[in-house]
Amino acid sequence: MGLRKDIWRPAIVSATIDQIVARGGVDGFDISWLPPMGSFRFIADPFGLWRDDKLYLFVETYDYRVRVGAIEVLVYDRDFALIERRMVIEEPWHLSYPFVFEADGETWMLPEAHRSNKLTLYRAIDFPYVWEPAHVIELDHVPVDATPLFHDGLWWLFYTSASREPDKMSALHVAYAEKLTGPWRPHPMNPVRVDITSSRPGGTPLLLDEQVVLPAQDCSATYGGAIRPLAIPVLTPDRFEAEACLPIRAPAGFAPYTEGLHTLAAAGPVTLIDVKRTELSPHGLSIEIARETKKLLRRLAA
Repeated sequence: MGLRKDIWRPAIVSATIDQIVARGGVDGFDISWLPPMGSFRFIADPFGLWRDDKLYLFVETYDYRVRVGAIEVLVYDRDFALIERRMVIEEPWHLSYPFVFEADGETWMLPEAHRSNKLTLYRAIDFPYVWEPAHVIELDHVPVDATPLFHDGLWWLFYTSASREPDKMSALHVAYAEKLTGPWRPHPMNPVRVDITSSRPGGTPLLLDEQVVLPAQDCSATYGGAIRPLAIPVLTPDRFEAEACLPIRAPAGFAPYTEGLHTLAAAGPVTLIDVKRTELSPHGLSIEIARETKKLLRRLAA
């Protein structure tokens, strides 16, 4: 029963993801913070698209009382004034990491949903508010934070494995396909990387100096402690080589949100991040006691 809770807060950074990776941090760039949430609630995992001069920013929304994440959209104008926010996807299982992208004339979302024991690709049927489950992607493992990229004529998918708890943070897998809907083939070197400092995906891949760079989470000190760009000079159906760059951390000026940074997502001229503080309080303890009491009563009644 963890009493110290991660509380995340996203922000819009007025810089491209290339600029941030090249600089190795977000210091010195203008920041627009997303709204804070109430006690023991947060929004996290920001991904976004621009349409009609508006930024449609998708996030996980989470309440420790419920412990089942859902996906919201926040709509911003060009000056980053919030126009609207609305819940867009709720399922019986936990949802997070709403990786949104455009391909084949459609808008897609590939949210993290390993507690459903599958990976579901959603399609927008009325962007940004209405989404339908369009396809289940079959892989060698139930994936965590699956991250797609179209590169060199193939679709690539980076993910960690939900098979064992340690693998969620440290075992990077890759799959590839000719089409977004598959069939997907697991890379023969899977897991292509086992390293808690730079394996779990944490944002949108980019091309820098003609090589793929995958934002990866450094979970060595804490979950989502930093982003380490993972430079991948070799990515083919039978070979994989990668080297982790220096970590990108939450600056001291973001206090109290300085204990983690675990998303680096491109959205055209801006980049979306989230940073973390942890909270320990009597209120948090009361939430845990109430939750454990309900679990005990359900077991006794069974």
